[in-house]
Amino acid sequence: MINAIFGKKIGMTQIFAENETVVPVTVIQAEPNKVCQVKTKATDGYEAVQLGFGAIKPKKVNKPMAGHFEKLGTEPVRYLREVRVEDASEYKTGDLQTVAAFADVKKVDVTGTSKGKGFAGVIKRYGFAGGPGGHGAHFHRAPGSVGQCATPSRVFKGVRMPGHMGCDTVTVRNLEVVRIDEEQNLILVKGGIPGGKNGIVRVRMA
Repeated sequence: MINAIFGKKIGMTQIFAENETVVPVTVIQAEPNKVCQVKTKATDGYEAVQLGFGAIKPKKVNKPMAGHFEKLGTEPVRYLREVRVEDASEYKTGDLQTVAAFADVKKVDVTGTSKGKGFAGVIKRYGFAGGPGGHGAHFHRAPGSVGQCATPSRVFKGVRMPGHMGCDTVTVRNLEVVRIDEEQNLILVKGGIPGGKNGIVRVRMA
């Protein structure tokens, strides 16, 4: 079976559980994902299905993608993503993956793109302690020593330094599924997930 679905992060809210406790949840809108292409080991070397979601006007599709959809005989979609499966021959073009498949699922793994923070120093990026805050100190938020003096006279690869922060693919595992709304195609998971509002996320059965 297809163990994942793609959707958009709508935002966070809170709901009341049966024991009258407040549960913080993230709302994910996962419209029905349509199988646009079936990839088998015989034709592509591996077993997978290509899922499409998101409405788009045909005139806004570029020529390479228009040819792709025309060859498959499917309606154009805005986003295409792949999901590995054990036997792709069980599926055919046009099949739908909906939130109903997650009705009995207790835990999910959610993958998204984290918010971009731009150029950040080592204190914000890696949690370095920094130096003393007093007026006499001349070492406040700098990274400090990054290598040796004479040998090997270079900075090793992988040293934590200032640089671009965020915009990374992040997976949060074992999030509890609080509620499934099949009418509005919503999945409510406990806690936060990566990315900002309207970010594309993958929800996979844990």
